[in-house]
Amino acid sequence: MGVDVAALVIVLGEVRAWLAQPDNDFSWSSFVDADAALAEIDDLIARVQAEGRVPFALSVLFAPTGPIQEVALSSGWGDEFLTLAAWFDAASAGDR
Repeated sequence: MGVDVAALVIVLGEVRAWLAQPDNDFSWSSFVDADAALAEIDDLIARVQAEGRVPFALSVLFAPTGPIQEVALSSGWGDEFLTLAAWFDAASAGDR
């Protein structure tokens, strides 16, 4: 199956909401701060919508010990990240 663009955009919107929460700790991630993380996610959402595929950068962001997981773990939403990552994997494969 292919990418479920609508599901992927929903997952990325959820990730964006988590990254936008105040008091997130970005020190262990490659994101400089929340603004940089949100700008990157916004750009990737636009690319997914325009191209209908998963940009490689998303695979990196969702990888184990990737930037999103680093923020999640250091900010107290590690379990939620695991759920989001599973949804990302399903949407990327068109299984959701």
